[in-house]
Amino acid sequence: MSNLLTRKLSPSKVGLAIAAPLAAAVFSIVVSSIAVIVSKKSPVEAFKTMWEYGTEAGSLMEIVNTATPYYIAAIAIAVTFRAGLFNIGVEGQLRLGALFSCYIGAMFVLPPVLHVAAVFIVAMTFGGLWAAIAAYLKVKRGVNEVISTIMLNSLAGGLSAYLLSKHFALIEEGSNNLQTKQLPASAQVPDLMPLLRKIGVEDQPGGGVYGMFFVAVALGFIFWFVVNRTRFGFELRASGLNPIAARVSGVNSKKMTFIALVISGAIAGLSGLPEVLGQTHSYNLGFRAGIGFSAIAVALLGRNSAGGMAVSALLFGFLEVSSRSLELIDIAPETYVIMQGSILLSSVVAYEVVRRFKLTLQSNELAKVVQA
Repeated sequence: MSNLLTRKLSPSKVGLAIAAPLAAAVFSIVVSSIAVIVSKKSPVEAFKTMWEYGTEAGSLMEIVNTATPYYIAAIAIAVTFRAGLFNIGVEGQLRLGALFSCYIGAMFVLPPVLHVAAVFIVAMTFGGLWAAIAAYLKVKRGVNEVISTIMLNSLAGGLSAYLLSKHFALIEEGSNNLQTKQLPASAQVPDLMPLLRKIGVEDQPGGGVYGMFFVAVALGFIFWFVVNRTRFGFELRASGLNPIAARVSGVNSKKMTFIALVISGAIAGLSGLPEVLGQTHSYNLGFRAGIGFSAIAVALLGRNSAGGMAVSALLFGFLEVSSRSLELIDIAPETYVIMQGSILLSSVVAYEVVRRFKLTLQSNELAKVVQA
């Protein structure tokens, strides 16, 4: 047992595991510092301001709220990544899921838990159905899912705007903000302030942590378990790693492709709910945009693992929230976009370099064994 543990935790493996994220962090800091210096400001002051603002109690809650939809959407993307696919259409799927769940969910009243469950089902259904279009085109017509999901994103944006303005919105006199009817209290998910107060956390102006946080945690655990501990997860990974070998071993790769895309769309439908169930309680013109695209970066940076994506989502949430403080020292808050981009680029390059170095080490070790 001790020998096995020693082999698993050998210095070389630990060093390689640390090398990639460390190199990515150093590169990101350097690039971000250059961007700040170009603005004729001090990088040290900028990072200090971001840290101080981002570690305040209210900011920490907002960081978690920002990271929650990122994490759910990243799980949706990771499902297809594991199957060797690329679902770029999460943005459109979550938008339609949020729109229809708010519109249909406001039509009736049920007991609280059942009503929330019904809203979840509606969101997952419309997200999954929208993804099923790309799945059908992929399986039956051989259309690349990247192309089809990009096109479906545009269609979803136009369709949601049309449905909201022409059919779903409540017209209020003196207001230009189109929104669906407010969800009844039974469909709303309360925040976690009552729980946080018990551990000494004071109320914050921006409200508490979304109740959907627990849903995100549960989804992360389910994703990890299904992918790593079930036959379905094995077939999903096999289809992604080597479709030909998977088919030879009896895995229906077309079926797995269709299922993976639909499941991804269903999960994506949920990623638009933290905001509408926890804060706005309706779908409106101010619905948060860009969640699906940022989630692609979260999934890539997190290496499609439940834990890695959680850390990545919190990192992106921290950068997005804390960057608002840069305006206090006359630095454009959009600097965080440069930080996000440099982190993603450097991490992808670093992980690829480390992967190739690992392969080289393994080849050398195998050569030594053969020679011996």
